[in-house]
Amino acid sequence: MADVSSSPASASAPETLTVMGGGLVGSLLALYLARHGHAVELFERRPDIRGAGPIEGRSINLALSDRGWRALEGVGIAEAVREVAIPMHGRIMHDTQGGLTFQPYGQAGQSIYSVSRAGLNRRMLDLVEREPAIRLYFNQQCRRVDVKRQELELLDTATQQSRVVSYQHLFGVDGAFSAVRSALQRTDRFNYSQEFLDYGYKELTIEAAPDGQWPIEKNALHIWPRGQYMMIALPNLDGSFNCTLFFPYEGPDSFATLQTPEQVLAFFQRVFPDAVPLMPNLQTEFFENPTSSLVTIRCFPWAVHDQVLLLGDAAHAIVPFYGQGMNAGFEDCTILNELLHRHGPNWAEVFREFEAQRKPNTDAMANLAVYNFQEMRDRVADPRFLLQKKIESKLSAQYPDKWLPLYSQVTFSSLPYAEAWANGQAQESIMQRLMPHIQSEEDYQRPEVQQLVAAEMARRPTGPR
Repeated sequence: MADVSSSPASASAPETLTVMGGGLVGSLLALYLARHGHAVELFERRPDIRGAGPIEGRSINLALSDRGWRALEGVGIAEAVREVAIPMHGRIMHDTQGGLTFQPYGQAGQSIYSVSRAGLNRRMLDLVEREPAIRLYFNQQCRRVDVKRQELELLDTATQQSRVVSYQHLFGVDGAFSAVRSALQRTDRFNYSQEFLDYGYKELTIEAAPDGQWPIEKNALHIWPRGQYMMIALPNLDGSFNCTLFFPYEGPDSFATLQTPEQVLAFFQRVFPDAVPLMPNLQTEFFENPTSSLVTIRCFPWAVHDQVLLLGDAAHAIVPFYGQGMNAGFEDCTILNELLHRHGPNWAEVFREFEAQRKPNTDAMANLAVYNFQEMRDRVADPRFLLQKKIESKLSAQYPDKWLPLYSQVTFSSLPYAEAWANGQAQESIMQRLMPHIQSEEDYQRPEVQQLVAAEMARRPTGPR
């Protein structure tokens, strides 16, 4: 790693690119840019996590799916990540009596993967540091971006020394509360909105069994849906599970009403009784781990001429209920890579086409994420909803060229998010017309139902619909 204090300004090289943010998407972006022959300076606000402890109480596990794998394959890291990823073949719903219901995610062989955020970031930083075209700096807090002068003011949080760095092309990949985007918000006609859910989230832990094995099914994402709130759990390599409680800030059952260890234990014993024996540190973690907010951020434009471009959460932060936040950010890198192959270093054209292509799709993904929160929280325990999902699977098997479930379109394909969202809405309309005629799986084969299905499918276009 280069020494910040002794390094020359980035403006000294004619085509040095500046990346602000060394998280998952920033690291991947730097690797892609270097593969196109550019020198890259990568600045990260935090210390090097490879020598640090736990990361700020942020989400420990992520769900990696097809779009993310495609992006990782593009820089040759996919196989290394697959070694530390756990496949999850479907959801397991836990009811209040401890009963379990399994719902597969897709067709046989299709899975999403639980990966450690920190573990993945460490592997990507190792790859970044081995790339001679990339210079990597930690503890670099962006205090100011002067868009007109094309300058950054950076504070080294280790030495408390400030300096000004010039840039030619700046990529803002510094998260939902991006310093680069904050500077763009002060430019003319910049649209920005942030919308918080009335829910927060808190990280908790299901401990590994005494023999180091997983105490509940390893190859699944576990959900405890309870109507107005829910808990989920993703497996770790050490046999434990990272749990996330999504919970209202206020109300009868809320963070506001759970104020003592006794209240927390009583609540969990009532609502998540099968999980409590597996969570010996529940009360300690509940009060020591932070309560984090859930925000959707939309903004536009993402680019300033050929000088600045926002990507990842800096451009389109979403709530985590489709497991697509990281995957969408990784797909940003895939799309930018394709545009660089098409246009070369014509940055104005690359930036213009990137934001025009990605903005509608990331807006659609934001809608999908909120929609899936409502589905996971309220509907996955509803017998009618589960029946509808089984009927949708039958439709997909009978008409594979005309019906692909919405979840599969988002998770197991690279179909643009906006197309998937439109297809999903059309499919839901069809299901609303079919389901009144179906009370059981067997009803699907009734001649009158098959006649209705055939009529609906005749109106559907061929393709991933």
